[in-house]
Amino acid sequence: MSDQGRPPKIRIENVSYSYDGKLALRNVTLDIPARAITVLFGPAGGGKTTLLRLINRLNDLIEGTQMSGRVLLDGEDIYAPGTDLVELRRRVGMVFALPLPLPGTVRENVLYGPKLAGVRDRTRLDEILYRSLQQAALWDEVKDRLDDPASTLSGGQQQRLCIARSLALEPEVLLLDEPTSGLDPISTGKVEESLFNLKRNYTIVIVPHSIQQAARVADVAAFMLMGELVECGPGSALFVRPRDRRTEDYITGRFG
Repeated sequence: MSDQGRPPKIRIENVSYSYDGKLALRNVTLDIPARAITVLFGPAGGGKTTLLRLINRLNDLIEGTQMSGRVLLDGEDIYAPGTDLVELRRRVGMVFALPLPLPGTVRENVLYGPKLAGVRDRTRLDEILYRSLQQAALWDEVKDRLDDPASTLSGGQQQRLCIARSLALEPEVLLLDEPTSGLDPISTGKVEESLFNLKRNYTIVIVPHSIQQAARVADVAAFMLMGELVECGPGSALFVRPRDRRTEDYITGRFG
């Protein structure tokens, strides 16, 4: 159970994972609470992105991999035979480091998923468009540019557009892999602000681009090193009083 006495939204149980025989994760166990921001941080090669991708089975596309353990979403094993991957990836959206808007307008980008899912009602589509852009803290900046090419937006706006595109499918979980790594400080701040608003309704798991960002946004922080989960706890405590010397060394800049 989580600290609030509720079951976690995601439970990772004794997960080990390897690429072509090279171990990327070793016996990782982690509870990810609902409606909070969980940060996976640590030096490069620690297994953070691998773990993130396992949560919506993106690594299924890679050959020569091997996994043991379980990943549970609301208590259901997402690696069980017969799992509907399309439905899983609707429930668990992912935003990557590099903003990748689709060809077409801002409107078309946001509504691509709902239209693909069969939504045709214009009023419903307008509601989805407004809600998604509002939640991604982008509506005020693009409400008069909805039919402009998405490529004309700034980098920070494009990243928030990608977040809005994921939100249009009404996911329960949002995974973000260094979503601000290529952005300036002002754009980074706007993305982080949108995350604080989003966690009211969504479970967020993020690999941050810096230890400073990790400390700013984490409700829960998990330090990963060489494929192992070193320690996990409330962000407010872990960044001030880490229990493990390796975590303290990383936070204070002694390595990594």
